[in-house]
Amino acid sequence: MSTLSQTHRRPWFWAFVASAAAFGATLLLTEGRGGGELLSAALTFAAFSAIVGIGQMFVITLGPGNVDLSIPATMTLAGTLSLKFMGGEAALVLPGLGVALAVGLGAGTANYLLIRFLRIPPIIATLSASFLYQSLAIWSNRGLRIKPPAILADFTTGATLGVPNVAIVGLLIAVLAWIILERSIYGRWLSAVGQNARAARLSGVPVQLMFAATFIGSAVLASLTGYLLASFSGGAALNMGTEYLLISIAVVVIGGSSIAGGYSNVPGIWGGALLMFLIVSMLNSYGLGAGVRLIMTGTIIIAIVAAAAGKESSA
Repeated sequence: MSTLSQTHRRPWFWAFVASAAAFGATLLLTEGRGGGELLSAALTFAAFSAIVGIGQMFVITLGPGNVDLSIPATMTLAGTLSLKFMGGEAALVLPGLGVALAVGLGAGTANYLLIRFLRIPPIIATLSASFLYQSLAIWSNRGLRIKPPAILADFTTGATLGVPNVAIVGLLIAVLAWIILERSIYGRWLSAVGQNARAARLSGVPVQLMFAATFIGSAVLASLTGYLLASFSGGAALNMGTEYLLISIAVVVIGGSSIAGGYSNVPGIWGGALLMFLIVSMLNSYGLGAGVRLIMTGTIIIAIVAAAAGKESSA
């Protein structure tokens, strides 16, 4: 069977098709004007969703009940502390990135310890931890909005060869995630744990090590996103990560990863991220109210997931 006939059966295919349709529908309203700007914005904002979505995908792949609800608070805390540390100084850009990643390392470790030693379900553990991280962000922020160093702001809002720099970072992370999942022992172990944790443990897979590494990885990617988003936005806001809670889960589902665990789909994360942005842009362009936008967004997402599931089962 040809590659083309196989492609339409891939779970991620329909997310990209829907993204293209939303892009085209938006351009119809503007008679083709502003297509370049819309594409650039889509790539930029989809990159933020894709980075946190990849981290969430790893967690969800661990199996039923595994989800990281601390992502928004981790983003906020990392963005706040890193910008406060840099204080607008260009020389501190890389150390500031180190601060952000250290926040992710600490948050991911704390999440795992709550799950492992207090035996709290991941959903409850990460939700509870998020209140602590958000409180720390509020305490450290104290109403201040510190601007990022000019060189960092220029990087996050700039482009290379017409491609937004943030999108390049997101694509590189996606490629790395794909290599890890498809070519490393971690990827094989992750799928094994997600499919049957007990069988994986009996076969010698270090299940607890996998849980620790995966939750830490999710938090580190969330902190990196917070660092980039705060720099892109001109400063860290206490609600900057709020919308990424549902988005991080939605892009995983839309992209074709199994919500029951055991199967990941990296290309689909980018397809889902582009779709989430372009749907909202399309509905906004047509002047629909907030309530109608929410209903139509949910309906479109359900249709895409159903289409992908139907094609996958018939393959």
